[in-house]
Amino acid sequence: MTLKDVLKWKTRMSIVYAAGVWTVIGSYAYFKYTGQLDGLPVKSGEVQEPEDPNQVVYETAHSKTVVIYKKDFVPYTTRIYNFIKSFSGDSRSGDDAK
Repeated sequence: MTLKDVLKWKTRMSIVYAAGVWTVIGSYAYFKYTGQLDGLPVKSGEVQEPEDPNQVVYETAHSKTVVIYKKDFVPYTTRIYNFIKSFSGDSRSGDDAK
C-alpha cells in the first residue's frame, strides 16, 4: 500500500464515522423534538425468587424462558471427558476422583 492509498482509506473511514455520528445525533434530536423519547415505559418492581432452586427463569421484553435442571445432572461435556480419560489408564478417573 502506498501513502496515497492510506490517505484515501483514512478519508473514507472518516466520512463513514461522521455519517454514523450525525445519524445518532439526528435520531436523538428527532425523538426529543417529537416527544417520543420521554414516553418510554420503565419497568419497576421486585424480582421474584423461583420456588424451586433447580429452576432458572430468563425473562426479556419479548419472551420468558424457564430452564429446569435435573437433580445430580452431569453435563455431557463432563461425561465425554471422563469417558476419554478412562482410556488413559489413570486409576483416579471416574466418580471417585473428586
